[in-house]
Amino acid sequence: MRDIPSKIDSKFRFVLLAANRAEHMMQGAVSKIDDPGRKPSRLALDEIQGEMVEWDYGPAEESEAGSETDAE
Repeated sequence: MRDIPSKIDSKFRFVLLAANRAEHMMQGAVSKIDDPGRKPSRLALDEIQGEMVEWDYGPAEESEAGSETDAE
């Protein structure tokens, strides 16, 4: 298995990020690695491992307790 960058907390997240990035490339996003003969999945793994792609966890979800008080 590849070494996971330190800011990625699990192998699962590493694979999810790479799959998401590969999907973006298949839909037309330009790769940050210039190697036209390689598959998007391999390019995505190398981009994530090389920390070439910015990502975050997204907005925090509201807790269920908070949504119940809003409904009153």
